[in-house]
Amino acid sequence: MTYPPFVDRLIRPRLIEALADTPVVLIHGPRQCGKTTLAKTVPGYAYITFDDAIRLAAAKADPVGFVADLPDKVVLDEVQRVPELFVSLKAAVDRDRYAGRFILTGSANVLLAPKLSDSLAGRMELLRLHPLAQSELAGRGSQFIDALFAAAFRPHTVTRLGKELAERIVAGGYPAALARSAGRRRREWYRAYIETLVQRDVRELARIASLDILPRLLQLAAGQTARLLNVSELAAPFQVSRPTIADYVTLLERIFLIERLPPWHSNRLSRLIKTPKLHLGDTGLAAALLGFDAEALLAKDRNLYGQLLETFVFQELRRQAGEHDGSLGFHHFRDKDGYEVDIVIEREGRDVAGVEVKASATVTESDFRGLRKLKEASGPRFVCGVVLYDGEAVARFGEGLFAVPIGALWKEGN
Repeated sequence: MTYPPFVDRLIRPRLIEALADTPVVLIHGPRQCGKTTLAKTVPGYAYITFDDAIRLAAAKADPVGFVADLPDKVVLDEVQRVPELFVSLKAAVDRDRYAGRFILTGSANVLLAPKLSDSLAGRMELLRLHPLAQSELAGRGSQFIDALFAAAFRPHTVTRLGKELAERIVAGGYPAALARSAGRRRREWYRAYIETLVQRDVRELARIASLDILPRLLQLAAGQTARLLNVSELAAPFQVSRPTIADYVTLLERIFLIERLPPWHSNRLSRLIKTPKLHLGDTGLAAALLGFDAEALLAKDRNLYGQLLETFVFQELRRQAGEHDGSLGFHHFRDKDGYEVDIVIEREGRDVAGVEVKASATVTESDFRGLRKLKEASGPRFVCGVVLYDGEAVARFGEGLFAVPIGALWKEGN
């Protein structure tokens, strides 16, 4: 599989829209996901990166003077490295407020550092950038989420993905990894990426005595992707306390390497499990950490393949959500009787849709048991439930319930 050298990002229209009425726009997401490239597509902005040691030292030594000397419109790259700057940026905006003054990029989640985000409250819009979506790589926007909330899946057949699906899973979405040839060269990029993050970004964000724990912890988390978060199980191999491992998990979440998917709640049901699910931020990273290529994943560990496929679908939907105007909340559904739905999406806190993910090439009525339970629990808020599978046919399984091939996530026509 080959990938284009430049990809137009789905979130770019939202960036342009935000710059038209907001003084500060922060693009945050993991390192190497394309934040700088995206910011540089906006014309008329000077560019400063705090990966430059001299710029970094100057900003830390005199944040007030540094901000005072900035051009009228400027991109400040990797701004999480200079937390001292946020108060000075706030003061500059308050003195002379105009739209589109600063584009910031950050490789750490400022929402998990409240003092930073609070300092620019009311002055800053946050945009989350993920690694590349499959629909971006295909060179088109996706209609899947719109079709999901319209329950508009028409019966037709498509070509089954088969091994291509596994190849997409292990490739992941990081542009620099995709620029390399498939296989060992991509896995080497992902491993070097983790080492760089641990040695550099983690050192700046937190004081950790045993940095060697983090890559091993992330590898364990990769094996638990798409499962309920179990901190005790993650802590078992290490000579550190459970609360310490919980802190390390939060740190990995802060640099966008893992993500917690919260449980969905309903007043109609009292037996819901309230533990979040754990998802790796990218399946290419997860596969590299676990040492799997596409062939090994298909042949040796079908359970892990199912987990990575679920994470792959979840991350694809999260990435596509960036181009949607409406607020989309992501959850999972599970109760103590064994009913579950892998991904629940709420639109504007009102409409509810469910997505169940299957690695098989066939779908049966029993695959919809969790979605039917979700439909019952949601009442009139429920609009659609889909079982995504690696098959060929779009088929209806009742009112608002459909079996849909996974390729529909990024291919035209639903």
